[in-house]
Amino acid sequence: MAKFTGDRTMMKNAVFIYSPEQLGYKFSDSHPFNHTRLLLTMDLLKNIGALSDDDIIPVRVATDEEIALGHDLKYIDTVKKAGHGLLTPQQCEMYGIGTEDTPIFTNMHEASALLVGSTLQAVDYVMQGKSRHALNLGGGLHHGFHGRASGFCIYNDSTVAIRYIQEKYNARVLYIDTDAHHGDGVQWAFYDDPDVCTLSIHETGRYLFPGTGNVTERGNGQGYGTSFNFPIDAFTEDESFLMIYEQAVREVFDYFKPDVVITQNGADAHYFDPLTHLYGTMKIYQEIPKLAHKLAHEYCDGKWIAVGGGGYDIWRVVPRAWSFIWTEMKDLPCPSGPLPAQWLEKWQPQSPVPFIPTWEDPTPLYEPIPRKAEIEEKNAQMLMKALHIIRNQAK
Repeated sequence: MAKFTGDRTMMKNAVFIYSPEQLGYKFSDSHPFNHTRLLLTMDLLKNIGALSDDDIIPVRVATDEEIALGHDLKYIDTVKKAGHGLLTPQQCEMYGIGTEDTPIFTNMHEASALLVGSTLQAVDYVMQGKSRHALNLGGGLHHGFHGRASGFCIYNDSTVAIRYIQEKYNARVLYIDTDAHHGDGVQWAFYDDPDVCTLSIHETGRYLFPGTGNVTERGNGQGYGTSFNFPIDAFTEDESFLMIYEQAVREVFDYFKPDVVITQNGADAHYFDPLTHLYGTMKIYQEIPKLAHKLAHEYCDGKWIAVGGGGYDIWRVVPRAWSFIWTEMKDLPCPSGPLPAQWLEKWQPQSPVPFIPTWEDPTPLYEPIPRKAEIEEKNAQMLMKALHIIRNQAK
C-alpha cells in the first residue's frame, strides 16, 4: 500500500497519546493482557505513513485525587502497597488483586496511574479545543470498580475520565463500548446518573466474563433509561454485529444528544480471539470507527475520545483493528491490500502464529455457521427489546 502523503498541517484534527512507559502495565510474560500490541500498532501505522512524531502526545500520570474520582482511597492505597511488596495476595484478594486474572506486579499503582493519566490527557486535548479527536490505545480498562480490580483492570480510566469531564467541563457524556466483554465497571459507576449514557455491545454473559450486561439493565433512579446493553449470541458474525451496532448507536446518539463521546475499542470480537466466542472479521473494525466519527461530528462538534480495551490475539488482529481507528480519526483512506513487507518481516519472527498478510481477512475465514439464521433472529429480537425505551418515546 502506498504511504499517505500530503500537507500534514491539514491533519491536526487528531492526537495519538503514547509514551513507552505505558508498556509497564504488565502482569507477566504469559498473561493474556499484553501491551506489546501498542508497539505493533504504532509501528504498523508508521510503516504506512499514517502516524508521525508530530501526532504523538506524551502521557502524564494521574494524581491520587484524580484517580479518586472513580476509586476508593483505601483501594488506591492497597494497590500502592501491593505493588511495593508490602501486602500478600491473601491480604489483597478482597480488592480483586493478587488473583489469577489480576495478579500483583511491581509498581502496579504507578503503571495504572499512567494509563489513567493517558486518557485524561486525551480528554483535555479534546475538551480544550486542542484537537477534535484523541486516541489512547493504552486505556479502556472497563472492568475496574470503585473499590476492586477485575478482569485485568486495576483502575478504570474511562470511569475516571467521565467524572473528570463532568467536574471540569460540565458535559454530557456518551460512552460506547464494543469490547466482546460487557463494560460493567463503567456502567455501574454511572447507573443512576442521567448525564452519562453507557452503551455496550458484547457477547452474552451466558458463557463469558463478567456475566452481566442484560437488556434489562437500563439504569436506576434518575439514570433510568441511560444504560443500554446489547448482548449478542456466541458465534455472531459481521452482518448481525454491524446491524446491531449501526441501529443502536444511531438511535442512542439521537436520544441522548451528548456533548462528547468516548468509545472503548476492544478488539476481541474477532474470530481469532482466544478468550471469546464471536465470529467477527476485520469488516467490523473498519466500520465501527466510521460511524462513531460521523455521529461525533453531527452531535458533538467532533468531540471524540477513543481508548483501547480487550484484544488478545495481539499479532493477527489488534494492530490491524486499532489502525483503522487512527486512520479514520485522521480522515485518511481506509487501509487495504497487503500489509507493509517491512512490518511483516520485523514482527513475524516474534509471533507464535502466522500473520494475515493483508488488511482484510481471507474469505472464508471459518467454516459456515449452521445456526446463522437462528443467531441473527435472536440478535434482532434482542435489539428490539434493548431499544424499547427509545422507540416508545418516539411514538
